Amino acid sequence: MLFITSHVFKQMNLLIKIIILIGILLTSESLAQIEVQSFLEGARITDIKQEGGYLWVATYGQGIYQYSLKDGKWTNYSSKTGNLENDLFHCVAASKDFVWAGASEGLFIYSKKTKKWTKRKFAQGGEFGNWIRSLKFDEKKNRLWIGRFRNVTVFDVKANKFTDYNRVQDGDEKTNNFNTISFEGDSVVWFGAESGVHKFLNKQKLDNKSAWSYFKNNGRNFNAEGTSVSVTDFVFMPKEIWFGTDEFVTKEQPDYNPGGIYIWDRKLKWDRISKANGIAGNGIYALARTGNYIWAAVYEFKKNDKEEYGKGLFLINRITRKVSPIDLAELKLTTSNISALFFDGVYLWIGSADGLIKLKVANSFTKLQK
Repeated sequence: MLFITSHVFKQMNLLIKIIILIGILLTSESLAQIEVQSFLEGARITDIKQEGGYLWVATYGQGIYQYSLKDGKWTNYSSKTGNLENDLFHCVAASKDFVWAGASEGLFIYSKKTKKWTKRKFAQGGEFGNWIRSLKFDEKKNRLWIGRFRNVTVFDVKANKFTDYNRVQDGDEKTNNFNTISFEGDSVVWFGAESGVHKFLNKQKLDNKSAWSYFKNNGRNFNAEGTSVSVTDFVFMPKEIWFGTDEFVTKEQPDYNPGGIYIWDRKLKWDRISKANGIAGNGIYALARTGNYIWAAVYEFKKNDKEEYGKGLFLINRITRKVSPIDLAELKLTTSNISALFFDGVYLWIGSADGLIKLKVANSFTKLQK
């Protein structure tokens, strides 16, 4: 007859618990698969916005897409479907009544009531004044901000009134060439230009000059690096702002736009994340924040042929500043040219030169980092 002492029994019991725990961990690891879906294969994505239960996606070549988050239904507006005369768009925005799409030859407006598109052209700004590069709708004030290659325009939807603003600073025309527009809550509107940053206090009147301010890469700003700074995207946090910037350096102008991500503590300190920190290029197409992580779509500008080359997607811990490359194969991405990022609170939507990816962020961080 076999007798088991109390000490041996406790050891066996502990061993069993350890084996069970290991089994649970292994099972959890196997279940922690990346949840990713691919859409719009072959489409060159340029912008992604959400309005209510819908996503609106701008493409350069296939027009505008609407996606129902509820039933997964796609609707395309393009020359192919016969409901829109243009297919080449840079940006999109939407309200409950309208959809606006920015092209190189003006602003396309879709009325949800009449289900028809119209086009508006702008008299001011010269030849490139109708190149619409950024759109942002302010639901509370019911107005649309329109970032153009020349001038920024405010559209009062209720009054059906467009007002142009020339924001040239110190005779530098590039300060009036707008790349992007972002809202910091409902209090501030930020504008990334080809030379510097404009800021508007959104609770003030539009014509109040004191409500507008501008800063560029001089003094402490952007560490005074480069001849100019071209801002492409923003991420806002209570104690800091992240600025994505363009890279444009040539043999003739080796220090023109050095690129990288600049981090401002809203006081005096500026930090920069660049190739020296682990990203594959200094050009930033887009930024997005999910919790304590910043996603960055990166490109590199080649001096020799003066072309941009997509360099993929990188994840940055905003606290430690650790940079991790994302394995694009895990996302089933066939291109490293990532052009647009949008986080809806659960899913990160990744627009590329070859379609759209829907990534569930919650359980994907560990597996995606190499």
